[in-house]
Amino acid sequence: MANLAVNVAGVSFKNPIIPASGVFGYGREYEKLFPLSELGGIATKGTTGQPRPGNPAPRIAETPSGMLNSVGLQNPGIDAFLERELPNLLTKDTVILANIAGSTVEECVSIAEKLDETDVHMIELNISCPNVKKGGAAFGVHCESAEMITAAVRKATKKPLIVKLSPNVTSITDIAKAVESAGADSVSLINTLLGMRINIENRRPILRNNVGGMSGPAVFPIAVRMVWQVAQAVSIPVIGMGGVSSGTDAIEMMMAGASAVQIGAAIFTDPYAPVRIISEMNDWLDAHHIASVQEIIGTVQPW
Repeated sequence: MANLAVNVAGVSFKNPIIPASGVFGYGREYEKLFPLSELGGIATKGTTGQPRPGNPAPRIAETPSGMLNSVGLQNPGIDAFLERELPNLLTKDTVILANIAGSTVEECVSIAEKLDETDVHMIELNISCPNVKKGGAAFGVHCESAEMITAAVRKATKKPLIVKLSPNVTSITDIAKAVESAGADSVSLINTLLGMRINIENRRPILRNNVGGMSGPAVFPIAVRMVWQVAQAVSIPVIGMGGVSSGTDAIEMMMAGASAVQIGAAIFTDPYAPVRIISEMNDWLDAHHIASVQEIIGTVQPW
């Protein structure tokens, strides 16, 4: 058995596999299938200041080798999360990453302040959420706004801070460097790519929200490229995600520079995907006589 333990921003993970925010809920359904303690960590559903019902249906659509979603951050709000979900999650012997998805700087700061008073292990700040005060633009598409919100949340908490980056930008490395300069302890990438499907019979978008975030195997090469670029541009740890469906995908992502890997759309087609991927990673490492998964991080050798 290879040593799968990794360290991200001073936090120890028993293995590098983390179900991504939004695909795993709070783990209650999945612990009927396997112990949550087998996971390296869990990124919680994106949490807002007040409960959100999410977007109207239809809000999921299949695509070739992937899917579109416009769920719209459906969640019970920070107070319900702190009362009902976090206490249960903290008993599962795994690292808990609390995902913040506020619409304004003030909302994100308020959530971070509340989380700072808990035993949650890390905070993941989603800067792809809408910035209401700027007409619906995303915090994460401009260096200035990304740096500003990261700095504000950094002041609000002593917890290790991960900033989740959007791929819908001109230069993701510039955004990564901006949030690093503002105090981020780690970055996670990539969030979904904007996509669209049309029902050609009624000439309307399949999603009620018209557009949605694309995920799944089709985005994997883009995610690997962006993880590789960002890992070279910053000195803080990178958590990779985007289309990872197998143990070899996770190995590839880590060779590109990721210290840990989040699993998203794969869980919808195989609810056992996270534990399967952990096992497949171990098998690959054993077959290649590699004692520790840390030995492969960032080892790709470009031509």
